[in-house]
Amino acid sequence: MMALMTRCRACLTRSPHVFLPMGDHPPANSFVRSEDVLKQQPVYPLDTQVCLECGLIEVEDQVPEGFFEHYLYVPSGATLMHTHFGELAAIMKKEAGNDLVVDIGCNDGLLLSACNKLGCRTIGVDPAANLAEIARSRGVDVDVGYFTSNSGAALAEKYGKAKVIVTTNTFNHIGDLHDFMAGVDHWLAEDGVFVIEVPWAKNLIAGNEFDTVYHEHVSEFSLLSLVKLGAFFDLEVVDVHRLGVHGGSMRVFLKRAATATVPKAIVAEMLAEERDAGMLSVETYEDFAARIEQVRGELIAMLAELKEAGLNIAGYGAPAKGNTLLNYFKIGPETLDYLVDRNTLKQGLYSPGMKIPIRSLDALEEQKPDILLVLAWNFFDEIRQQQSAFSARGGRFLVPLPRPVLVN
Repeated sequence: MMALMTRCRACLTRSPHVFLPMGDHPPANSFVRSEDVLKQQPVYPLDTQVCLECGLIEVEDQVPEGFFEHYLYVPSGATLMHTHFGELAAIMKKEAGNDLVVDIGCNDGLLLSACNKLGCRTIGVDPAANLAEIARSRGVDVDVGYFTSNSGAALAEKYGKAKVIVTTNTFNHIGDLHDFMAGVDHWLAEDGVFVIEVPWAKNLIAGNEFDTVYHEHVSEFSLLSLVKLGAFFDLEVVDVHRLGVHGGSMRVFLKRAATATVPKAIVAEMLAEERDAGMLSVETYEDFAARIEQVRGELIAMLAELKEAGLNIAGYGAPAKGNTLLNYFKIGPETLDYLVDRNTLKQGLYSPGMKIPIRSLDALEEQKPDILLVLAWNFFDEIRQQQSAFSARGGRFLVPLPRPVLVN
């Protein structure tokens, strides 16, 4: 049975177009404890739709209630993200001066700890109590709870208006964008700036990044979708930064129409790129779906050939996106002996759905696999550098996207 949206969550246009139904999946971060491996996991349809009026790629919000209250993803596991958030902190300090900087979905506090080192006044908001403890250990104040219209008003009363509200790779988790935006509207100072950092849907299409879609990632944004969403709240997009992280992202700056500066030229430039890329054309998404089927056939054939040659294959990384790929392509422990991940919160658990054991990086030295399927392909350059010993002994990386390729 499909789970389909009846209207776009950004621009509210009716009946988004279905272009990549991926069947039933467990939530991509619902990792399994060893004592639960034989139990049936709850699964939900993952049917990818697109709004042909604004280019928002989206799935129905079916994440179980309370799911984000104990969360296992942390950005600090990747060296690249420390540098990335250090640079973003400098921008936040410049925008806020001595006024309040708010990070909604602050996770383990990596960004706000960098802001604090620059002398910013900060507060984080996050529903995950386990991650809030990590953030507090970094000296970051966290208000634990979901961010909504009501909580935005209450937080504004409690802490005062925010000169900067930032949300990095959280906005794509929000089922009710209009309620979230109403909360931002309550808390943002009249001359404040709202900064959204998310993967750019144009890159998703160009790079065959279907695995970026999962139940927690209910939206993949075009710039046009953010322009149209902001307009409901008299917020205008005034600037955009192109980013390399997470397969190609964008950092979007919105200000109140009454105090907005003239939009930078890049805003019109990127909107034109989306139009020219066919992001409002049904053919673009049908072509994308056909390419993903080709990728599936090629990757499964390559893995089968490597197994038949007697080679041992492990997966590098246990990211949420990797679980979309493993579950949609039905790649399980009969193919991958185990996954390795630097995130200690995931080690000792099993991947959702396919139930592949997750180990620490020590397993690469102990087991010496021949092939590493790079599920965290967005950090491949960093992984390749860190795993020079694996390469030196003849190990090869299998990078699945945009097309499967073996890298020596």
